[in-house]
Amino acid sequence: MNALEPLVGEARERLVARAKREGLATVGYDVMDSPLGPLWIAVGPRGVVNIHYGATPDPRELSRITHAYGPGVLPDRRSCDRVLTELDEYFAGRRRSFDVQFDLAALTPFQQRILTATARVPYGELTTYKVVARQAGNEQASRAAGAALGANPIPIVVPCHRIVATDGTLGGYAGGLAAKRRLLALERGKAEVPAGGWPPARR
Repeated sequence: MNALEPLVGEARERLVARAKREGLATVGYDVMDSPLGPLWIAVGPRGVVNIHYGATPDPRELSRITHAYGPGVLPDRRSCDRVLTELDEYFAGRRRSFDVQFDLAALTPFQQRILTATARVPYGELTTYKVVARQAGNEQASRAAGAALGANPIPIVVPCHRIVATDGTLGGYAGGLAAKRRLLALERGKAEVPAGGWPPARR
């Protein structure tokens, strides 16, 4: 261990504590190790605002977060404890739904409707972009629904991996199709998910 690490850690803790006292810390973040690699997780005053595949946030997502909540985005494991625990339970196969709150307020009304409909898709089940678009109020907007899901800032908790194309193909996924297949295999109790998806009748 670098001799400076404890000092840096203490200084960071003092900074976070002071920012909280002064009302400057609006979003806390942490990084967790998962079976899919590191996940950067951010939690705001009304719930989870971001889960990003990788150890550092996507610059566009970070910009959205700071625009919505201010620049007080600071490392704070305590604010992330609940979602970290629920994600650990999910990956271990002990959790089938998330109780943690999530916050979509920074998104457009259409994105909010799409992701709210997506959040209702049960564990281990699949639906299509077209069905999600219909539930959001516009069945013809399946392409736009796909775009909204591709920009889902809270994957896994808002389970966009459960949405596939009408023809049974997997569509896209922000974490990559290998991650989407692993999540579906975890939930559906199958060792292998076809690389291209399923024929429509066998979804």
